[in-house]
Amino acid sequence: MLHGDIKNTLAVFPSSLGWMAVQWNGPLLARCTFGHRTPQQAARAIHACFGEGSELYPAHDDLVQRLQAFADGSPDSFEDVELDLAGYSAFQRRVTGQCRLIPFGSTRTYGQLAAQAGSPGAARAVGSVMAANRFSLIVPCHRVVPANGLLGGFSAPEGPVMKQRLLGREAEPAAACMYTR
Repeated sequence: MLHGDIKNTLAVFPSSLGWMAVQWNGPLLARCTFGHRTPQQAARAIHACFGEGSELYPAHDDLVQRLQAFADGSPDSFEDVELDLAGYSAFQRRVTGQCRLIPFGSTRTYGQLAAQAGSPGAARAVGSVMAANRFSLIVPCHRVVPANGLLGGFSAPEGPVMKQRLLGREAEPAAACMYTR
């Protein structure tokens, strides 16, 4: 449990991938956003989805430190982070669960992820789930790419540029240097 009985808490903090914000609903992670230029933009990204009224929580939580380390290139599966999947359909839950299993440094196509989630042929629907991902980095949607070998879209600030940056950080050291310049 991350915060005991505290409801609707928010942490906003800097990282090498820009300002991040995480919001919890009690012990469950409700949202994670990153890549913002200012702490205000990060907080607004959370509030746009959940409304005002979050209690600011001091940014010294273990997850905050782990996200900062991840932003610096340290692998972390975040598999122990419990997600608030309220409002998710069974399909969205399966896709989200399968996406969380994609290892650091690996990618899957939308079609492969659809098949792994038990819905072969649902690549477009997987794309919709990834585009609406509330748990960026925790649910590593940046590791899901089109079958055509292109990078595809990304809903984080800076879009595909940020996606390429993340994938580059997870690649071999020589490739990572190429992507982060």
